Amino acid sequence: MPFWTATWSVATHFHFALLSLQREEAMRSLTSLFPQHSVVASTLCSPKTAGIMCSASSSYSATSSAVRLAAVHPVPSLTADEISAAASEAFARHSAAGLKRSGNGVAIVWFRNDLRVVDNEALLQAWAGSNALLPVYFVDPRHFGSTHLFGFPKTGALRAKFLLECLHDLKKNLKERGLDLLVKHGRPEDILPSIAKAFGAHTVFAHKETCSEELHVEKLVLKGLQQVILPQHERSNPKTVNPRLQLIWGSTMYHIEDLPFDAENLPDVYTQFRKSVESKSSIRECNKLPVSLTPLPSSSLGEVGGWGSVPTLGDLGLEEPKAGMHFIGGENAALGRVHEYFWKKDLVRVYKETRNGMLGADYSTKFSPWLASGSLSPRYLYAEVKRYEKARLANDSTYWVLFELIWRDYFRFLSIKYGNSIFHLGGPRKLVTKWSQDTSLFESWKGGHTGYPLIDANMKELSTTGFMSNRGRQIVCSFLVRDMRLDWRLGAEWFESCLLDYDPCSNYGNWTYGAGVGNDPREDRYFSIPKQAKTYDPEGEYVSYWLPELQPLPRERRNFPGKSYIKQVVPLKFENTTINRQNNFSTGKVWKKKDH
Repeated sequence: MPFWTATWSVATHFHFALLSLQREEAMRSLTSLFPQHSVVASTLCSPKTAGIMCSASSSYSATSSAVRLAAVHPVPSLTADEISAAASEAFARHSAAGLKRSGNGVAIVWFRNDLRVVDNEALLQAWAGSNALLPVYFVDPRHFGSTHLFGFPKTGALRAKFLLECLHDLKKNLKERGLDLLVKHGRPEDILPSIAKAFGAHTVFAHKETCSEELHVEKLVLKGLQQVILPQHERSNPKTVNPRLQLIWGSTMYHIEDLPFDAENLPDVYTQFRKSVESKSSIRECNKLPVSLTPLPSSSLGEVGGWGSVPTLGDLGLEEPKAGMHFIGGENAALGRVHEYFWKKDLVRVYKETRNGMLGADYSTKFSPWLASGSLSPRYLYAEVKRYEKARLANDSTYWVLFELIWRDYFRFLSIKYGNSIFHLGGPRKLVTKWSQDTSLFESWKGGHTGYPLIDANMKELSTTGFMSNRGRQIVCSFLVRDMRLDWRLGAEWFESCLLDYDPCSNYGNWTYGAGVGNDPREDRYFSIPKQAKTYDPEGEYVSYWLPELQPLPRERRNFPGKSYIKQVVPLKFENTTINRQNNFSTGKVWKKKDH
């Protein structure tokens, strides 16, 4: 996502006036959720605060620079009954009676990064192409190993917790439709062929991926399936000897087959891509599923050791994380968040004006963790935007949600065009640049001890919640590559470890863009910390929330505390700048021209 973005096209004074109008509603919501913390929350969200950025995790101790979070703000902030009602309504709108299946035998649907029922084409095709369906998920130990270069945990505890919640939710939703989820611990290529053999499955359906690690697994699974010989009576086609691997495209808003060019000929400038697909392509409707997906295969479960179970964090060697903002994993929560943001709180109508916030749950959509896990379909979001525009209004804000989803698509397609170069030091442009890997400097960035409150607050938020605002991601990336001159891959791999919304295409696409080695020929993007602080945290509400030791300082000094804060580890490359663009890690989009 070059970078985590959207243009700041509305005057700043209008932005803060809008935030003020929303403050009272936000505070009522927070105090109803956490009444025992209402006094502290009211203090943090005083009349001078950019109110909708106030977090519900509001109690801290000033005895340490570490934030002591006494309450957790769930996203969505709906009750369990409200989430269930919103999900049930969405399922009903995307189900159809009278759908018929034309296939025979057993099919397997292999869930990967598509942990949903609504608009899951692999699930639909597997159901239609069989008369018995077996859903499978593999807890692959490689996902819980180390990152490629620097050995960080490949999946940190926060994202692991989110993933496990997604799996529990998927299992529940499948059971409600007459199926279940077979959960196996191990590598798909080691286990899936034996499952196909045990059940006599003629086809394994799965969603197609685009990056090298995932493509390698697909190749190994196919090789394993080709070693399985199906009995004559279990073949879907008399000429078919081995189980087939049927890979289906389903991760983008625009289908790859509907692009006006091959992915290999993708434009290197986002605007050219966007204008082309908007004028020449259309977005497919969401797939509808039958109300019931039964039956399951009638036998052979004992041969594969039963249904298995979703692991605990302890099973994965991880500890329960402490989060200040808890994104609830799973499709039901995703559908609940869409309902909350679009329909209950009506926040989408002002999204373009609020999206550059940094504090709290409602300044932006927060859809990205569910998009990354596949718990939420981008086409479902498109359909909801259009439904909202028809029922309430269409404006720049409703369009901007789609604008950023197109950015997400763009990075997915770029990963096909440029392959592994998005992971290489020189990036798609193969630039030769001298970068440092100074351990001490990186540790100060990673731990939030750089001496720059805006950097440190963002990094502490990331490690505590697994999330960081679009604005924050732009700022900390610029600081790492421009001011610290550190190898951008350090930052990319740390984000890979920490982010709830990590996916390789968006993460590495954004980092190559921020480091000036991406496909876009424009480079040397720089975010001035003083200017960013004055523009987006003018009274220090954000930095003092995550760095409570700054709370006693006058508001105008919180971002510029001098000797009242730790020493700065490096000088800034520029104190002021007139260069930059925006972009968005958290939804997958690129910066637009704007002075920063």
